[in-house]
Amino acid sequence: MASIRERNGRLQARVIRNGYPDEVRTFCSRSEAERWARGVEAAMDQGSFQGLGDAERTTLGEVIARYIAEVLPAKKGAAEDTIRLNALCRRPIAQTLMARLTPARTAAHRDERLREVSAGTVTRELAYLSSIINHARREWGIVINNPISSIKKPPAGPGRDRVLSVVEEMRLLVALAPSGRRNRWMEPLVVLALETAMRRGELLAWRWDGGNLPRRTATLLTSKNGYGRAVPLSTRAVNTLALLPSSTGAVFPVRQCAVAKAFEKGVVRAALGDLHFHDLRHTAITRLAEKVPNVVELSAISGHRSLAMLKRYYHPRAEDLALKLG
Repeated sequence: MASIRERNGRLQARVIRNGYPDEVRTFCSRSEAERWARGVEAAMDQGSFQGLGDAERTTLGEVIARYIAEVLPAKKGAAEDTIRLNALCRRPIAQTLMARLTPARTAAHRDERLREVSAGTVTRELAYLSSIINHARREWGIVINNPISSIKKPPAGPGRDRVLSVVEEMRLLVALAPSGRRNRWMEPLVVLALETAMRRGELLAWRWDGGNLPRRTATLLTSKNGYGRAVPLSTRAVNTLALLPSSTGAVFPVRQCAVAKAFEKGVVRAALGDLHFHDLRHTAITRLAEKVPNVVELSAISGHRSLAMLKRYYHPRAEDLALKLG
């Protein structure tokens, strides 16, 4: 049954029904309170009622914190994702109650982020946020419509096509060479990235027991797309590995955040402008395509599961193609 009483100058409606938690809502007028109470009771009679419950008491930040604690540890890239999600918890939208998380509120957050980062970054953040909201709906009883599905995603910009020249590579390696307090692992890490086309995460997850220098191969048990693969090693790659102190652990015992910071400083010292670590993969695949023109063999090295994805990373120069035409 429903009861309506005045409280602090407003009207509080309460619906009490066996088998359901108490539903309470505050209104400015009695007609609004009565209409809401009738709707709730009718839905309960039909067995279709879903109360907001926890959605009225839980903020988005609390949902994200629970996701970090309970779900994220079992996922790949948990350390990096934890940093990103903790940063999201410091945004104004994290203080929003889940029941108040409307498309308009999430669109405002999208526009705010677009003034700070690229459209691609915002799209990835929205996709991750949508996944967290869906998990909360399915597993934790947070009854809301996912607002991310109702807002427009930023248009994708052109893909990056930054490829290092040989001269730029030399400048970068000089800037990363061990000296003073510089990270001793960065120079060989960059060489291996350019020689193998491995992703940064793959390089840092690579262990000595996954390599076979006599056979010039490196075995990756898993990768970004969830599949493992064997990566052939060039002579330069083998020689670089031979100079590293071997052990039973990681080939590069350094964290991703340390690599990102050291690489950023090296790029500044080398005056290479807007160079990202992932651009080394673009460079490696473009160079490998000259040595391995068979796209099936090239995809086996790069780990791409489709030709469409491989084409995003292969950036041939028009002048080189002109020479092949004769």
